Amino acid sequence: MTSLSPAPGTSPVQGLHHLTVMASDPQRNVDFYTQVLGQRLVKVTVNFDDPGTYHLYYGDQTGQPGTIMTHFPWPGARRGVRGNGEVVALAYSVPAASHTYWQERLAQHGLNATASTRFGQPVLTFEDPDGTWIELAFDDGVPVQPWPASPVPADHELRGFHSVTAWVRDTDAVRQLLVGQLGFTEVGTEADPQGPRTRFRGSGDGVGLFVDVVERPGQPRGTFGAGSVHHVALRTRDDAEQEAYMASLNAAGYRPTPVQDRQYFHSIYFREPNGVLFEIATDAPGFPDDEAVEELGRHLKLPAWFEPQRAQIEAHVPRILNREYGVTIGGRDLSSQPAPTQDEGDGQGVQVVTAGRPLADARVAMVLLHGRGGTAADILSLESQFNLSAFTYLAPQADGNTWYPQSFLAPLAQNQPHLDRALATVDAVMSELAAQGIPASRVVLGGFSQGACLALEYASRTPGLGGVIAFSGGLITLDQTGDLSGTPVFMGVDPRDGHIPLSRFEETVANLRARGANVDARVIPGLGHTINTDELNAARAVMQGIAGAMG
Repeated sequence: MTSLSPAPGTSPVQGLHHLTVMASDPQRNVDFYTQVLGQRLVKVTVNFDDPGTYHLYYGDQTGQPGTIMTHFPWPGARRGVRGNGEVVALAYSVPAASHTYWQERLAQHGLNATASTRFGQPVLTFEDPDGTWIELAFDDGVPVQPWPASPVPADHELRGFHSVTAWVRDTDAVRQLLVGQLGFTEVGTEADPQGPRTRFRGSGDGVGLFVDVVERPGQPRGTFGAGSVHHVALRTRDDAEQEAYMASLNAAGYRPTPVQDRQYFHSIYFREPNGVLFEIATDAPGFPDDEAVEELGRHLKLPAWFEPQRAQIEAHVPRILNREYGVTIGGRDLSSQPAPTQDEGDGQGVQVVTAGRPLADARVAMVLLHGRGGTAADILSLESQFNLSAFTYLAPQADGNTWYPQSFLAPLAQNQPHLDRALATVDAVMSELAAQGIPASRVVLGGFSQGACLALEYASRTPGLGGVIAFSGGLITLDQTGDLSGTPVFMGVDPRDGHIPLSRFEETVANLRARGANVDARVIPGLGHTINTDELNAARAVMQGIAGAMG
């Protein structure tokens, strides 16, 4: 077994805290996890980055860390495709004597379970209604707090998490994170139908101890959708330890987010090189923090900052029935509404690459413009850094990977008609979004380098955008006069950037501010012609402002 000391100021990570998955039909999700698997719905709240979407939490009696399965249900969302760079399965711990009981129970509910043996333990694998692989590992794990109202007899109840399985291109990258940074112990490797399976163990003595990694070099990445795991959260004991992990992960190049207040725990997020999104979450304050244990899951709970919008939020979220109490939550009747289309549109003939939330179910969007020589796929990779599930992301592709042939400071005629065509491309994407019910006021337009210049120019000529992000860019023209009052704009540049003169950057800032835009302009020595963590965080803040205003 391989193990290393964790970062200074920390103790080894105990194991799993929770898993967050995208679902489709919220009532079907509630019924499966409570009535089939026998988990308690311990909290009904909303996605804090998209308060029009539920965040549903399932677990033991009080939702202890290591038992918490959470879902964002997006009605009508199309199913994801499993692949590298993501967690593909969650295993619950189950008493060894319950193997026959669960085989029969799953069959009674029409679920086809596949039996296997993993590291010497019997495992049953089946799919939830959205295609997420759920597994039962029969290992006599540590008991958790039983849910008295569970339809599963206490002797057979699930005992919290056993493990998660991630598919990756390179196991060593995960090893460097889990063992080298977080203090996991490497248990061993065995054969798996997909490739070598390596198991890592957290330091705890309770539930949720294992992370399994299956190496699949050369295989495609997953496609996010219903049934896809958004992230896996690991446990840390308190805020101070989380801060220490954030510092050590930053120093190691993982670029974690700032601490996010998730009401029932505090979180930081980061990706390892294969693309798997991890979270480190605190144990406290826990789910009974804002309602009594006997009331958990009975009401729609909102953080204080969303309480002024309660009526609007309650009317928008779908109607669900919590069968534990026989209470209905939410006001939108999905059965009376047509199913959303799954066609994401192509921007009126423009080649567009998409990611994030399906367009048919999104209310906010980000349009990303690549730089000279780059591609739509390149700039779209920022979606994983922003990690805001409310957004649909669209990235149009420039012909020949270039929006216009000369420098953005060249005489205007030298970049025509290419510049007009580029602006028309952006306009086509914006028109498609409007046709899908997302107006310009709910769109953040961003870009890098040449794409940043184009984004600024489009915003300057077309007031009304929800926000603008310019990573190393400046205005192409300075003669527009449209009112930009209240438009949030983020701009960042290195003072010695050879492509974006500081003087033009400063002229751009002055122009936009004179027209009423709220400009966060940062001159960042040593940035180079790149994007750094502070810029990503600033961009995320602009995006969260748009999503949060939706209610």
